Amino acid sequence: MNTRTRSGRVGPTADGSPRSRLWGPYLSERQWGTVREDYSPGGDAWSYFPHDHARSRAYRWGEDGLGGICDDRQRLCLAVALWNGRDPILKERAFGLTNFEGNHGEDVKEYYFYLDSTPSHSYLRYLYKYPQAEFPYNDLVAVNGRRSRQEFEYELLDTGVFEESRYFDVTVEYAKADHDDILMRITVGNRGPEEATLHVLPTLWFRNTWSWDGAHDAERPRLSAVGGAGSTTSVRAEHPALGSYELHLADRVPVLFTENETNNERLFGTPNASPYVKDGIGRYVVDGEEGAVNPAREGTKAAAHYTLTLPPGGSAALRLRLAPVGSRHSWTRGFDSVFETRAAEADEFYRQLTPEGASEDEARVLRQALAGMLWSKQYYAFDLEAWLAEHGMSPWSPPRPGVRNRDWFHMYSDDVISMPDTWEYPWFAAWDLAFHAVALAAVDIDFAKQQLELLLRDTFEHPNGQIPAYEWNFSDVNPPVHAWAVYFVHLLEQRTTGRTDHEFLARSFQKLLANFTWWVNRKDPDGRNVFQGGFLGLDNIGVFDRSAPLPTGGTLEQADGTAWMALYCQSMLQIALELVVHDPSYEEMVLKFVEHYLWIAASLDRLGDLDDELWDEEDGFFYDVLKLPDGRSVRLKVRSMVGLLPLCASTVFRPEQLEVLPHLADRVRRFADRHPSLSVALTSLQAGSAGGPRLLSVVDEKKLVRVLARLLSEDEFLSPYGIRALSRFHAEHPYTFWVDGQEYRVGYQPAESDSGMFGGNSNWRGPVWLPMNALIIRALMNLYGFYGDDLTVECPTGSGVRMTLFEVARDISDRLTRIFLRDEDGRRPVYGGQTIFRDDPHWRDLISFHEYFHGDDGAGLGASHQTGWTGLVAVMMELFGRLGPTDFRPTPRREHR
Repeated sequence: MNTRTRSGRVGPTADGSPRSRLWGPYLSERQWGTVREDYSPGGDAWSYFPHDHARSRAYRWGEDGLGGICDDRQRLCLAVALWNGRDPILKERAFGLTNFEGNHGEDVKEYYFYLDSTPSHSYLRYLYKYPQAEFPYNDLVAVNGRRSRQEFEYELLDTGVFEESRYFDVTVEYAKADHDDILMRITVGNRGPEEATLHVLPTLWFRNTWSWDGAHDAERPRLSAVGGAGSTTSVRAEHPALGSYELHLADRVPVLFTENETNNERLFGTPNASPYVKDGIGRYVVDGEEGAVNPAREGTKAAAHYTLTLPPGGSAALRLRLAPVGSRHSWTRGFDSVFETRAAEADEFYRQLTPEGASEDEARVLRQALAGMLWSKQYYAFDLEAWLAEHGMSPWSPPRPGVRNRDWFHMYSDDVISMPDTWEYPWFAAWDLAFHAVALAAVDIDFAKQQLELLLRDTFEHPNGQIPAYEWNFSDVNPPVHAWAVYFVHLLEQRTTGRTDHEFLARSFQKLLANFTWWVNRKDPDGRNVFQGGFLGLDNIGVFDRSAPLPTGGTLEQADGTAWMALYCQSMLQIALELVVHDPSYEEMVLKFVEHYLWIAASLDRLGDLDDELWDEEDGFFYDVLKLPDGRSVRLKVRSMVGLLPLCASTVFRPEQLEVLPHLADRVRRFADRHPSLSVALTSLQAGSAGGPRLLSVVDEKKLVRVLARLLSEDEFLSPYGIRALSRFHAEHPYTFWVDGQEYRVGYQPAESDSGMFGGNSNWRGPVWLPMNALIIRALMNLYGFYGDDLTVECPTGSGVRMTLFEVARDISDRLTRIFLRDEDGRRPVYGGQTIFRDDPHWRDLISFHEYFHGDDGAGLGASHQTGWTGLVAVMMELFGRLGPTDFRPTPRREHR
């Protein structure tokens, strides 16, 4: 494969310099309701800055918009605003329910799709579906408010506003003529049966960086009309740091100017410093307030006002160009040819990425999955010291209720970061970002590595070694998958480019070492190598809220936390083995992580069948153990992803990796001789034939087969659409635990959660989650790399069909891919019973990549644009489309036992 194309360096930015990414889709879909914008006394972010305020109130830390782009420091933004002539407000941003309004937590109530992007963003395409009837803001809030957690969510399609196809398709495309010369094309299609009018307002504005004490950009930027009075064909943007740009319009149309300043009069009943405020353009267009926009045609926010009246089935295209003042190109010269060239380059880029033999529909799924990931980059500004000072806190202030993240004064972000979901989760999450990097590495190695190193920088990683978890609580604990992601991205770079970036590995290793030490010191309170990490990203998977004090008192020893740490050790060991070739001092690090691993593996399954160990010999499964204050131990027999994670702590080492340390085996043997209690763990250092691979796994072959029997049972974990997070066994046999007359219950819930734990907006009690399935597939591939064709298991359990572990991994991948592909009836399981996505030609090729999926029918659930980790489906499609079992089979073959 062509390396330049693989790196995403298409079009005019083939040098791969940071200039190639100066402009991109870094504008959030939602800035309101975030922790950054919360200055309430009690920390109620949703209520403090609601959607109703967003059109009138200047943001402090970022901006949002529809189908927008901005520069990489979000100084200047460009997006589209719309009005159908009926809505009470201008449509400038996506609408959704807050955590308290939705019957399953926050939820965007719009239909928009990220259809295309190259890694350098030389070509971008976005589609928004806008009803011609009045947008049902109040109806969505009211009906969802009446529904219980046991009922379905009330969606925009359910309101009837799309009946008879009475809506507009608004397609926004961008093509780069140069790294800072951007063409914008907005195509509007009337899908309805009657003539309809739409107001289209391409909007250019500056992020407000001048209204805050201590603001870095004290000098105020300026937008102004170029040319005579009335309508114009150009808007000039002057910024002290970014320089001067012009937005050129193909048509002479009115341009409306105002300021990106808060309308204090509307929101707070206090006078405005200027009559021209953030919502001025909306008030002018929707309410007819002529005095709401500046007649001097200048400000910090401007919109060209197009009024399009389209016949049924008709369409129109608007053309704009944002380029530096004095650009050598006439704005009209080559407009269409630039779009044609960039679109063709994007086609070629994805053609090379798509495995030979893939169907047209499979190619579409792969392309939209990766396009969604590339669109989900966001400029993320957050200076915690400034934010905390604005809350009246200093590093020496005592704790105060309602102020989050008070231990993170060091943290400072001024970066473009891959987001889990641009509306529901418009803030980074540590373990999400690790999975994002794995998927992004398939198209943009450089950006993937930059993202992994970002959280390890001194401006993110805490001085004590903790990696920040997520915006709502940086001190919470996400699964420690960062080291695994670093090593995976390293391997992918080797495979696709032939390069080995040892500096990247060494920098990451040193920072990860601090994080590993934090885990050992903070999350192993008894010093027994059994970890108690908290909720670990799996929300409501347990009997109790794992981030809160236990109602029983005592502690919870977690099978998943301990397994995560075993995988952490294995990943650090792999990195150290890569580095020791160039720096012999890493030999001590190799031994360090072998020793750590042995202690952790022994803690998962100690000698004998003990009540307080995590392995249950009778059930053949791993469980959490509750340690009660009176010294008793209770094994919490919930068959969940928690008990499958030890399977994922399986890594194969190639013979040549170990040959560089000829004395390692002797040193490990001497260590084990000094610690006889590790004899069980030593069996995890399995060896095949002489000179063959070595396996490091917390499950031996006997345990592996027993766990796989449950994993591959259709009555337990194996769904037609992947591996469930909870066994279906608990549908008829829920697990219950009583404390002081109160029942704590875990039952199989294949769809949304019926509890409010962690906001109630995600569910780990039955649905299929892509990242965990990816780790299971990775483990099966590793295990196949050791056992090869010698080991087969029934898949599904009880079917009589035996498969190698490679075939099992491919089968699970096929089930996951099936979620998004059309079946024989033209239906995509991801859309459940929504027939419009099956039958309507304007909907059926559009694909949503949800947060998780129904455990029985594959319907998409949770956040609807969480391409962040659901985009891993593209990696699976490419992996199994290009590689076969011979790429993983051990050489020489393992001796048959």
